[in-house]
Amino acid sequence: MSFKRFQRKLIRILTLLVILSVIFCVGLYVYRSFFGYTYDTSLFGKDLAAGVKADENITNIALFGLDTREGETQSHSDCMMIVTVDNTRSKIKLISLMRDSLVDIDDHGEDKLNAAYFLGGPSLAIRTINENFGTDITEYIAVNFEQLVEIIDALDGVEIDVKSNEVDELNRVIRDYGIEQGKEFQGVDGAGQQTLDGVQALCYGRIRKGGTGDDWARVERQSIVLEAMFTKVQSMGASELIGLMQKLVPYVTTSLSPTEIAPLIVGAVKDGVPTLEHTRVPLDGEWNYYGSASEYILYDRDVAADHIHEYIYNDVFPGESTSNDSTPSTDSSGMDTSNEPLGGVDFDEPPTAPATTDDTSSSDSNVDPASLAEEGGRYDPETGDYYDSDGDRYYLDESGNRVYY
Repeated sequence: MSFKRFQRKLIRILTLLVILSVIFCVGLYVYRSFFGYTYDTSLFGKDLAAGVKADENITNIALFGLDTREGETQSHSDCMMIVTVDNTRSKIKLISLMRDSLVDIDDHGEDKLNAAYFLGGPSLAIRTINENFGTDITEYIAVNFEQLVEIIDALDGVEIDVKSNEVDELNRVIRDYGIEQGKEFQGVDGAGQQTLDGVQALCYGRIRKGGTGDDWARVERQSIVLEAMFTKVQSMGASELIGLMQKLVPYVTTSLSPTEIAPLIVGAVKDGVPTLEHTRVPLDGEWNYYGSASEYILYDRDVAADHIHEYIYNDVFPGESTSNDSTPSTDSSGMDTSNEPLGGVDFDEPPTAPATTDDTSSSDSNVDPASLAEEGGRYDPETGDYYDSDGDRYYLDESGNRVYY
């Protein structure tokens, strides 16, 4: 082989190597930009007790909102939802599962639903949901609430209608969060529609005390924050969405691989931006408080499973009739509630849910005060005050209601 011929061949080889290197670098950049999330492979080979997938056009994913504090290695899942990507109807459906639901946890007996994540991470949490509600979940997405701040700030905030009975409690939670973080954060000036930044929106999704509706209303507020985020994304152009994705992916942990995410996104938007719906299980009138300190939510899990299955696969919103009656639902005043979140549940008041009532007064002199502390909380016999599982101090009034300081 002549030197010139060898030289031409070498140049072609080097050129090819350069092209391949450029392609590799571009591919690596794209992968890290759009799929640079934390990819969890721990579910591979695990028995998640998933049922048979009933519809190939419908994908169910577990969404966990984690409240992991600095130095902690285990987390309770403070927020649990089933996210359904329904490509047949171009919908994304969110089903909130109450964290205090009394369920069976494999090898651990009965406990709160949110304990499953603490005891065995996402695999045990998914298995628990599948076994108790007959679902077919095999994947999950997890976001730490601390990361939610970054995500919402990347969206330049979200529009939320803060109610008058929420303002004081929201500012208290913002103040306490600032103390926890060693920083000072801006509270809200008053009620009304306004743009909340990451910290404000995070705290809005956390409030449940001070007459703001307990954990039931908190679940609704979490869905309001998610819907506000979804609405913000809908208003963005293509270039803005690309930039947003690059900002958001570092804050997500999921078992979904890039090859699974891409067709899921394509399928969800093939008919345009999907609609977003939200509901909660159990429904009002189908549950009771249970336990020595009413720390559990007890209900018929088979009934709940039926609601979930009908909604996911037959598009029957929980609480609605399966008939074709198109008459809008109304409340006692005749107001149309068919488009309200959770079928018109009023979260300015306590839920109208318990199927039966417990007439036992918490002020009974024979009751040990310590037994009235919630699970994870405590009673201080020296001051007569209680501390809830979040560390907030309160006392019980004559009716047994919590009054926070």
